[in-house]
Amino acid sequence: MTTIIIIAVIIVVALAIAAAVAASRRRSEETEQRRTVAAAHRDEAVERSRSADQAELAAKEQAIRAERERLEAEQQAERAAQDRAAADHHEQQAREIDPDAETVSDSGPSRVTE
Repeated sequence: MTTIIIIAVIIVVALAIAAAVAASRRRSEETEQRRTVAAAHRDEAVERSRSADQAELAAKEQAIRAERERLEAEQQAERAAQDRAAADHHEQQAREIDPDAETVSDSGPSRVTE
């Protein structure tokens, strides 16, 4: 009977060891799967971050171009205002100098048509 008990104990121990090894392998496989999934998430995060950086850079460049165009438009408007003031000044001087200024309409610059 003791041999049967020893054999039964050996079988139980062998089954316990086999179950422990199987559980260890399963945990190892699950851990490896989790590592793979985590690596995929990291890769996705890096790609999205790179894409976001590029989009941000493009937006900053666009903002810089828009600011440059705004400044150029302001300068153009200032030059136009200066040209308008100079034209008005010259028109005023022409009216002051022109002996026939009283017959010329004050509605704006006179135009000669042929």
